Amino acid sequence: MNNDREYLTKEKYDQLVKEHDALISSRRKEVADKLEFAKSLGDLSENAEYHEAREEQAEVEDRIAKIESILKQAEIITHHHSTLVDIGSTVTVQKVGEKTKQTFKIVGAEEADMATEKLSFKSPLGESMMGKKKGDKFSFKAPKGEVSYSVVDIA
Repeated sequence: MNNDREYLTKEKYDQLVKEHDALISSRRKEVADKLEFAKSLGDLSENAEYHEAREEQAEVEDRIAKIESILKQAEIITHHHSTLVDIGSTVTVQKVGEKTKQTFKIVGAEEADMATEKLSFKSPLGESMMGKKKGDKFSFKAPKGEVSYSVVDIA
């Protein structure tokens, strides 16, 4: 697995392309218009609108650059069934000593979102379960100490 790659689902890739297109085609122009208006107000050293527009412009340009970098390094992951945990796997795990189970989809760092149970393969939990198979136990260091899990299922 190449750590320079940015692993994305097709949906996330399409979402980033759409966001990039919107930033380039309309958002950049909106900010440029705000900047021109703010310049027309006079003295730039004490012009709050100008400074706010410059900050907004920098944020838009930073986001465009970040998205371009992600897309340039993107590798689309697909749902696949495997006997080993890998990027794209949906994994059910159980904390040793507990009855509740948790299910996560293993994704790239850009797509990680615990609210939707998407876990980065670079996170401590994600990294520790990579390459494991059903029934394997694994552990990792959490802020509160060592935590152990077992792989219940891989889909």
